[in-house]
Amino acid sequence: MGIIVLAVVIVILILLAFGTFFTVQTQTNTIIERFGRFVRIAQPGLNVKIPLIEKKAGVVSLRVQQLDLQVETKTKDNVFVLVLVSVQYAVLPQRVADAWYRLDDPEAQIKSYVFDAVRATVPNLQLDEAFERKDDIAQTVGAALAGEMGEFGYQIIKTLVTDINPDASVKSAMNRINAAQRERVAAQDLAEADRIRVVTEARAEAEAKQLQGEGIANQRKAIIDGLHASIAELRHEGIEESDVINLILLTQYFDTLTTLGRNGATTVLLPGTPGGVSQLGDEIRTALLTQDAVREGQTEQRVAQSLDEARNRAAAQRGTHRDDQSGAERGAQRGSARRDGNSGGGSSAGGTGEPTGR
Repeated sequence: MGIIVLAVVIVILILLAFGTFFTVQTQTNTIIERFGRFVRIAQPGLNVKIPLIEKKAGVVSLRVQQLDLQVETKTKDNVFVLVLVSVQYAVLPQRVADAWYRLDDPEAQIKSYVFDAVRATVPNLQLDEAFERKDDIAQTVGAALAGEMGEFGYQIIKTLVTDINPDASVKSAMNRINAAQRERVAAQDLAEADRIRVVTEARAEAEAKQLQGEGIANQRKAIIDGLHASIAELRHEGIEESDVINLILLTQYFDTLTTLGRNGATTVLLPGTPGGVSQLGDEIRTALLTQDAVREGQTEQRVAQSLDEARNRAAAQRGTHRDDQSGAERGAQRGSARRDGNSGGGSSAGGTGEPTGR
């Protein structure tokens, strides 16, 4: 009998020992109640409670928790959007009892405050502004939550507006608008690039033409200087000026034909008659006389007078040439007529001679 009582006592002591000692995990607190009344908060580690008198009412986590919410609301331009909000919160270590006893469902309470804050902020913004001011919306929601949930022992760590999803049709329209804007910007950039290219090409072409013109001017100057030197040498030899000009003209004429003949794809009509060459000679002669007159310091009136005299001499030479040709032709015609008359007279004399002889 005594053994049985001893065994029962031992079992009771063991049960009391297990009910007396308990452990609390890190980042958690345990609520201890005595006969249903809050007594203390058990901290992490090994703890002791009075068996059969005190009990563990619950465990409160001190870790940071996250609550993801979807809030449907309407913007100022009457577009319905779905705002995705993430709230990170934790229990204040010094107010664990308030967090346990004052709020029955903390997540539901946080959800209510988030819905209220979002629906009070987003309707004041246009859709584009809502996208641009997501951080402002998050700060507004976080400030509202921090003030309300702080009274119940909860700390709002961070509030994030992770996304704003409008209706599918609105999103498609926004994508089209963005695509059109990007195409317009691309078209403007392409037009600007074309403008820069055209301006650059025009500047390059202008510089090339300027250099080409300078080269042609230098070439012509060298040719003129060479012609003057040739004329001076030939004059020194006693050759007439007109013969010198005609010789130079023919030389330049044949040089031009040689140059044109190098390119078979080019067709150029040149004066092939002596009259055309004579006209070129007159023009060259006029140009040379003009340059000589200018270099000798003649006035504009004397230059014009020299030009007129040169043109008159050229015209007179052409007229004399034509008169000579016409006189030669008339002389040939008169000679032919005389020959025809002599032939006729001889025949008549022979005809009359016979009767005279008889």
